[in-house]
Amino acid sequence: MELESWLIQYQSPLRLGFFVGMFTLIALWEWLKPRRRQNARRVSRWANNLSLVVVATLLVRLVVPMGLAVMALHAQESAWGLFNYLTLSLWLEVVLALVLLDLAIYWQHRIFHQVPVLWRLHRVHHSDTGFDVSTAVRFHPLEILLSIFIKALLVLILGIPATAIIIFEVILNGVALFNHGNIRLPKGLDTIIRTLVVTPDMHRIHHSDIPSETNSNYGFNLSIWDKIFGSYTAQPQKGHEGINIGLKEFSTQQQSNDFMALLKMPFVSTGKQGRI
Repeated sequence: MELESWLIQYQSPLRLGFFVGMFTLIALWEWLKPRRRQNARRVSRWANNLSLVVVATLLVRLVVPMGLAVMALHAQESAWGLFNYLTLSLWLEVVLALVLLDLAIYWQHRIFHQVPVLWRLHRVHHSDTGFDVSTAVRFHPLEILLSIFIKALLVLILGIPATAIIIFEVILNGVALFNHGNIRLPKGLDTIIRTLVVTPDMHRIHHSDIPSETNSNYGFNLSIWDKIFGSYTAQPQKGHEGINIGLKEFSTQQQSNDFMALLKMPFVSTGKQGRI
């Protein structure tokens, strides 16, 4: 309980510090050893992608001021959720919760691709014409808010410990920055890592403008879900150097990287409402 209290008390600086550290590390790695040449203008893309995460963070703080961890603590004190009726050690609960949350994120991501109204939100992420560490935070604020509500529902149904929520969100942010990085891993190392964790080469395929590739490799943390549920694509059709990043319906710099255009994108009709 002391660890849980400490994590709740210092979760904001812990998460921010880990995010800034990972972002800086991956950004330096991209600069020193990039995987692909980027055609999209970096400064404007980064400014707009980072602006999205700032707006999303402020919106979440406004709508859900107490945060998921405090909500989890209240659920635990009120004996809500499955874990509160099982006799398990805290760390076994944490491990199980991390796996279940990651599975839920996989299916959430997959459903966002299949349901037209949800795809309208999620296509903001996929409309990026570049693929680098900043893409990891490029989500429409309404998608982030909806994702928070989904996680909150899971917290209440499962009775997930606050410790697990904080650890999961730190890991999710860190791994997302890693697997969106324009970084080069030795082929053998990539093969080893992707047996468990999603690598940049694996996730880059998900950002291809070919629909069959976009609708694959949904995992954010664990790679096993794509293999279990038949959505795994090992290599892109055009190879990693030839892959086209983004969406054909938002192919220009103005359409895909202007901040106001990104905020309006879910409400703009393109005649291609789903990726089914």
